[in-house]
Amino acid sequence: MTSTDEDQREAAPASPHLWRISSVAILGAFLSQMDATVVNVSLSSLALELDTTLSGIQWVTSGYLLALALTLPLSGWLVDRMGAKALYLWCFAAFTLTSALCGLAWSANSLIGFRILQGMSGGLLAPMAQLIMVRAAGDRMARVFGFAAMPILLAPLLGPVIAGELLHFASWRWLFLVNLPFGALAIVLAALFLPHDRHERRPRSLDLIGLGLLSPGVVLFLYGSERAADPFGLSALVLSALLFVVFFWWVKRKKDDAIIDLRLFKNGIFSAAVVTQFLMMGISYAGQMLVPVFLARVGGLSPSEVGLLLAAQGLGMMCTYPFVGSLVERLGNRNVSAGGALAALAGTVPFIFLVNGGPASAVVAVALFVRGMGLSCIGIPTISAAYASVNREDLPMATTALNIVMRVGGPALTTLCAAFLGWRLAAQTATPASNAYGAAFALLCAFHLVLCAAAMRLPRKGRRPEA
Repeated sequence: MTSTDEDQREAAPASPHLWRISSVAILGAFLSQMDATVVNVSLSSLALELDTTLSGIQWVTSGYLLALALTLPLSGWLVDRMGAKALYLWCFAAFTLTSALCGLAWSANSLIGFRILQGMSGGLLAPMAQLIMVRAAGDRMARVFGFAAMPILLAPLLGPVIAGELLHFASWRWLFLVNLPFGALAIVLAALFLPHDRHERRPRSLDLIGLGLLSPGVVLFLYGSERAADPFGLSALVLSALLFVVFFWWVKRKKDDAIIDLRLFKNGIFSAAVVTQFLMMGISYAGQMLVPVFLARVGGLSPSEVGLLLAAQGLGMMCTYPFVGSLVERLGNRNVSAGGALAALAGTVPFIFLVNGGPASAVVAVALFVRGMGLSCIGIPTISAAYASVNREDLPMATTALNIVMRVGGPALTTLCAAFLGWRLAAQTATPASNAYGAAFALLCAFHLVLCAAAMRLPRKGRRPEA
């Protein structure tokens, strides 16, 4: 097939069947992401009604997020054993059932326990949605992911809004019971429209030792990253590092029977995509930490003013996401991803200089808008290139690896930037504290430069190798 034929095929509209499959798959990821934030606005009410402390009830959110990470390493093995459709149906059924149990909880401890179970089932919905869409989309991955990105991006924004309205008119229990009709509808739609894939199963034995090293390692890393300043959090980070080291040693010994086959990373394109995705998630999260703290402490802005300025980055992302898929099909993965990385860098550099003269609201808004546009152009071509570089039978394991990287990338660079900022602030004597923020933004820009270099290693067009 000539390149002209391929370009014409990519430019043709996707079939309605593909959009139906994608819509059903997205629903699971959307509900899982929204449930991660829906409880945040009600923590004070929950602590009061369930007669517990705010620090105790915080585990309703923290337990859910850590449980999401706990089940990620299992996703590839479960798909190989059950099939993506069957696993998706079981996860959605479990997610719906545990939502009902959360709504019926009688104490803080029971609610936390049910939320952990809900997070364990919800943790598999996002990677399953990715895998189902990749298998159905083929060479149209970029366009399908562009379609999927918007609702998943909106989920954490809509969660607090929906929660606020529910709490205004009903009990906190409806924060969870509202999932029941949507869950029932999603199960029916998934049974009807998702393609059967039992013929693609490759049952293999479960690497219990690898799972016992990787899952706790990821959870401890995420927990420690959130509490790095605390001695217990620092201990969790050290322990997670030790578990990761032992895990890599075990996987090299176990080879293709391991929970994750590290031979995937011998593929240069897949490795470049994983590094790019890791850096993109880290830079995005680190910026979300540095920018508001800088605007509040150095700029002296109120929380409402900071929130309005930060909305510019989200607006930039939402303005760009719908067009990323078509841009990738026209310009290629490397050009779009590298161009987005450069735009994100251009939107971050001004903060190095704003620390001296004080943040000008107009400049901050424009910089964040450009940064948002750039960041939104990186993820879709990167993930598309990663999936296109592996054989179809390796997609479940590639999905597991990518989702773990996406989960740990953000906390990793955020912790580094926060530790660097804290060190610079502690070292300040006669010089103003704004210099410490300037140094932190310079470090963030250095990570941006590494991201640009990683994105340049992506292929222009992603093609799956022949089996």
